[in-house]
Amino acid sequence: MKGLAANLESPIRVLIADDHRLFAEALEAILAGESSMEVVGRARNGAEALELALELEPDVVLMDISMPVMDGVEATRRIREARPAACVLMLTGSNAAVDVDRSRDAGAAGYVTKDRIASQLVDAIVEAAGR
Repeated sequence: MKGLAANLESPIRVLIADDHRLFAEALEAILAGESSMEVVGRARNGAEALELALELEPDVVLMDISMPVMDGVEATRRIREARPAACVLMLTGSNAAVDVDRSRDAGAAGYVTKDRIASQLVDAIVEAAGR
């Protein structure tokens, strides 16, 4: 029981992966206002996201689908192969069925469209982290 209480008190560690600097900064600002969350890193492309996810072991990775070097779907697939328990939430401006299907197939825990970030992001992170 002591371990459970400690887990509930520790912040959810979040890695942000988005190639748009201003959007990533806005995400970080939103999460900074949440005492239950801590941004542990930011990646500008899928390859950096993979590297940081394996190095930092965040509770949740917020992953943009469309990024240079390696897209978010491939980065998600590789993160989940290396760390099967990793939680990845996909972020995108699109809600096309093909993107949702590709994200699920890669092992994403959820999918949030960028137009709904303000209203759904925190709840989606908490749910993905299982808290």
